[in-house]
Amino acid sequence: MSKTKIFSYIFGIIAIGLAYYLYNSISTSIQETERIAKLEARIIEQLKMIREAELAYAAVHGQYTSDWEKLTNFLDTGSFYITERTETVITLDYGADSTHVEIDTIGTVPVRDSLFTADKWPKFNLSTLPYVPGVEPPTKFDVWADKIEKSGVKVNAIEVKNPKPVNPERDEESEYNTKKPLRFGSRTSVTTAGNWE
Repeated sequence: MSKTKIFSYIFGIIAIGLAYYLYNSISTSIQETERIAKLEARIIEQLKMIREAELAYAAVHGQYTSDWEKLTNFLDTGSFYITERTETVITLDYGADSTHVEIDTIGTVPVRDSLFTADKWPKFNLSTLPYVPGVEPPTKFDVWADKIEKSGVKVNAIEVKNPKPVNPERDEESEYNTKKPLRFGSRTSVTTAGNWE
């Protein structure tokens, strides 16, 4: 066998090995990207459910809560009042109008039944609501709720974030909010927007 054929076989084997290595590394990278995207989609859905729960809690109690037990108890046993509003406009003698408003409570509806219907949130599970999906060991979302001062007025603020990002590119120190760990709300402004929106 000539040296040319031997080199051809060796280079052929090396080329096949390199092609397999490149294909495998690209395939692994794509699979990892898809895995991260699926996990982050689940985390975002969980954050949206928590945001809905916190907004309902604040509507009833006048403030957000950072206590998971209070929030889950509220979702499990709390109720919204169903009210009926009636307005009567009375024309006064001098031509101005006066409005008389009556608000009657006509019943209650459980928070859980009104917020987390199966068609809107099919993956809702009260017992796993505080936990970041797909993270081992089980880890709860970080919740901060307090009042902050804005223009001389104390207002409610909330921030809920994932303490263990599944995407290694997400960093708390990033200057871009969209590159920080998944979260909604803010400790410095009055918002409940998520950084994925």
